[in-house]
Amino acid sequence: MRQVLADFSVSISELKKNPSALIAEASGSPVAVLNHNKPAAYLIPAATYEALMDTIEDYELGKLVEERRNDRDQAVSVSLDDL
Repeated sequence: MRQVLADFSVSISELKKNPSALIAEASGSPVAVLNHNKPAAYLIPAATYEALMDTIEDYELGKLVEERRNDRDQAVSVSLDDL
């Protein structure tokens, strides 16, 4: 059985009944949406999702920087006056 990674959980049918009340009850915490007692999705606040997307973007940019650092031998020297 897969681990539920949230303090709150709800079945899909319960979620359909009153999603606004569920979001309010969770008070900003993630909610696991269960289908046949297995996590099918996670409901998270918009601010949390946006922060996750920012973190992923920062991570991907960091990987790109590291890749480019490894390619220093292909770098072209340029003076500020040439720019």
